[in-house]
Amino acid sequence: MLAATALFTILSALVKLVGDRIPFFEVMFFRSLLAMPVVLMIVLRMGDGARLATQRFRQHVSRALTGVAAMSSSFYALTVLPLAEQTALTFTTPLFVTLLAIPLLGERVGIHRFGAVVLGFFGVVVIAVGKGGFQGEVDPWILFGMGVAVMNGVFSAATTLLVRSLSATERSTTIVLWQSLLMTGFTALALPFVWVTPSWEELAILLAIGVIGGFAQVMLTEAYASAQVSSLGAYSYTGILWAVLLGWFFFGETPGLATFLGAGLIVVASLYILRREMIRAAAARKGKTP
Repeated sequence: MLAATALFTILSALVKLVGDRIPFFEVMFFRSLLAMPVVLMIVLRMGDGARLATQRFRQHVSRALTGVAAMSSSFYALTVLPLAEQTALTFTTPLFVTLLAIPLLGERVGIHRFGAVVLGFFGVVVIAVGKGGFQGEVDPWILFGMGVAVMNGVFSAATTLLVRSLSATERSTTIVLWQSLLMTGFTALALPFVWVTPSWEELAILLAIGVIGGFAQVMLTEAYASAQVSSLGAYSYTGILWAVLLGWFFFGETPGLATFLGAGLIVVASLYILRREMIRAAAARKGKTP
């Protein structure tokens, strides 16, 4: 999990390197296409059959669309925000999972999880204040980029809930295959409208994005296959450390105190939600009301 998190952060740094010239939809295409062989390897490794047959094609399309929206939000935000701030804002996904589970799954959110959501969004406000977002001292495009980064959390949360729904009737391999095929197809449709011929150096970076993304996905899958998901969540937040280091080394970015404080609040809120989920799951196994 630690290695996967590091690789995903390196991938983000590479996206940022080419983001000022190569459209993010083109970057997404290379990311999705070059991950296909890795996805097939994962499917074969999982050993329950590479099956595309499904009775829920529309839900697979919805899941792929939210995946494309989440990735495009993330990649666009990387073009306008420092790496550490973009990374911190993508940590809002658990907050939106909690909120969206109310209308979509009919879940009841108690005072503990709701309070954690409020704390997490306060962390977002702290980061915005640090950028001068409420004093008119910042480029409006920076604030727009922050909003897009937060929308990544929304779309990622929707993706998580759709996968949870699909998992009730679909094999995990079926979900993975349709996700990869549809996301590659959707991003390919946009290529004629956004294509910019990359230089040899940019092509090398695009290839590296696909390869690194594939290896990161393999490591993430292996991590989830080796331990409970709830026990791995905390390790993903080491991404902020890698983001600070890579942002400083490659782009000369030095996060301010507000970024660290806001990121800390978001991480604490997300970890508390994770803890409450573990408590609810344990209570459910014992037949008690969560």
